[in-house]
Amino acid sequence: MIKRIFSSASTSVVSAAVIVASFSLLSRLVGFARDRILAGVFGAGDSLDVYYAAFRIPDFIFQLIVIGALSACFIPVFTGYFGRDDKKAWRYTSNIVNILLVAFVVIAVAGALLAPVYTPYVVHGFSLEKQALVVQATRILFLGQTFFAISMVFGSVLQGAKRFVLYSFAPIVNNLGILFGAIFLVPVFGLMGLAWGAVLGAMLHALIQTVGVYSLGYRYSFVFDLSDKDVRQTIRQMGPRVLGLAVGQLNFLLMTVIASGLAAGSVTVLQFAYNLNFFPIGVIGVSYAIAAFPTFCDFVKSNQPEKLRDSFSATIRQVMFFIIPITVVTLLLRAQIVRLVFGAGAFDWASTITTADTLAMFAISFFAQCLIFVLIRMFFAYGDSWTPFIAGIVSAVINAVAGVLLVRQLGVVGLAWAFSLAEMAELIMLWLLLKSKGGALDEKLILKSTFILSLAGLASAVVIQSVKYEIVEVLQLDSFYHVFIQTVVAGGAGLFMYFATAFILRSPEMLAFAQGLRARFMKAAKPTETVQQELV
Repeated sequence: MIKRIFSSASTSVVSAAVIVASFSLLSRLVGFARDRILAGVFGAGDSLDVYYAAFRIPDFIFQLIVIGALSACFIPVFTGYFGRDDKKAWRYTSNIVNILLVAFVVIAVAGALLAPVYTPYVVHGFSLEKQALVVQATRILFLGQTFFAISMVFGSVLQGAKRFVLYSFAPIVNNLGILFGAIFLVPVFGLMGLAWGAVLGAMLHALIQTVGVYSLGYRYSFVFDLSDKDVRQTIRQMGPRVLGLAVGQLNFLLMTVIASGLAAGSVTVLQFAYNLNFFPIGVIGVSYAIAAFPTFCDFVKSNQPEKLRDSFSATIRQVMFFIIPITVVTLLLRAQIVRLVFGAGAFDWASTITTADTLAMFAISFFAQCLIFVLIRMFFAYGDSWTPFIAGIVSAVINAVAGVLLVRQLGVVGLAWAFSLAEMAELIMLWLLLKSKGGALDEKLILKSTFILSLAGLASAVVIQSVKYEIVEVLQLDSFYHVFIQTVVAGGAGLFMYFATAFILRSPEMLAFAQGLRARFMKAAKPTETVQQELV
C-alpha cells in the first residue's frame, strides 16, 4: 500500500498539482517552524544577517545550474525515452549525474577557496568580523549544494515520470535537517551549526530522491560521455536558461547587497518577508507549473495545439482561483501572519511591522509571480529558452532601477515594491510573446473568470476587515493565542465569503472545485455490499 502511494503516477494536471501543493504546504509549515525558532533565538540582527547572506553565492550557483536550467532541459529529453526505451532513459540519467557531479565539485571547491575574495562585494555593508563569518558559513554551505545538485537530477526524473509524491516529500526532510541544526547543532557549533544543519538537510533531500528513482527501476552506471547527442542537446538548451536564471538570481543578490547597507537586520527582514511571500508561490504557482509541464510537453510533441491551449487556460484559471483569496488574506492580515511565524523572543514589534510592510509589497504581485512559472513552462515545452531570458533581462533592469530609487524613501520595503513592479512587467511581456508564438490563449475565458473571482475577493476583504476589528473589541492581542484566534477567525470568515460568493456568481472554477469535493466525499461515504462467509 505504502509503496503504491509513493510510486504511483499522477494521471492529470490537477491530481499532480494537489500532490505537489499538499507536500509543499507541509514543507512550508515546517520551514516556518524553522524560521520561528531562528527568529526567537537570534532575532533580526547580525547573526541571521550572516546566515542568510552566506546562502547567496552557493544558492546563486545552484539555482543557476541545477534547479531551473537542468530540470527544464532534462525532462523533455527524459520523457522522450521513459516508458519507451528505459535503458536509454537510465543511461542518459547516469551520464547527467556524473557530468554534473564532476562539474559541481569543481565549482564548490573553487567557490569555497575564493569566498574571501567575493564576499566583501556581496556584503559590502557588513563589518570585517561579520564578513569573516559569512566566508566560513559559505564554505560549509557549498558542500550541501553539491548534494542538492545530484538530488535535483533524480527529482527531474520523478517529475518526468509523473511520480510527484517522493519528489514533493524531499523538501520536508530538507527543512527538518535545518531545524535539527537550529535546535541541536547551534548549541555545539554556534552560528555554524545552522550551516551544518543545512548540509544535513541536503543529504536527506538527496536520499529521498534516490529512493524514488530506484523504485522506478533506475540503477546507477558509470558513464561520462560529453559527446552524447542527448547531453549536447541538454547543454545547448541550458545556455539561455542559465542566463535567464542568472538574471533572476542577480536580482535577489542585488537586493541583498542593497539591504546590507541599510540598518542592521534589513537582510533578515528581506529574507523573512520573501520566505512568507514564496509560501503561496511555491504551494500554488510552482506546484501547478511542475504538474502541468509534462502535459504541456506531451501536447507539443503530439502537435495538439487546441489541447495545449485548453490545458494552459485551465491551469491559469485554477492558479487564479486559489491565489486571489490568498492575496487578500495576506494583505489584510500581514502583521498577524508575521507575528505568528516570527514573533518570538528577540524578534521585536518594530521588526514585525517592517517585515509585514515588506510582505505587503511582495503580495501585490502574488498573481504575477505564480503565472510567470506557468508561462515559462509553456516556452520550455516549445523548446524556447531565449524568450524567457530576454523578458528576464528587462524585468531585472526594472527591478534594479526601481529598487535604487525606492529604497531611498522606503528602505527595505522599497526593495519588495520594486520586485513586484518588475514581476508584473515580466508577466505582461511573457504573455504577449507567448501569444505571438502560439496564437490566442483563451484570454476571454480567463478574463471573465478573473473578474468573477476578483468580485469574490472584494467581498472577502470586506468580511476580513469587519471581523478583524470586531475581535479586537473582545480580545487584547497580547499573546500568541489571541493573535492566532484573530487570524484564524477573520481569515476563515473571509475565505468562506470568497468561496460562497464565487459559488453564487457561478464561477466555473468554484463549481468544478465543489463538484470535485462532492464526488470525493460521496465516494468515501458510498455503502458497499459485503458477503458474509460461513464458518466451516
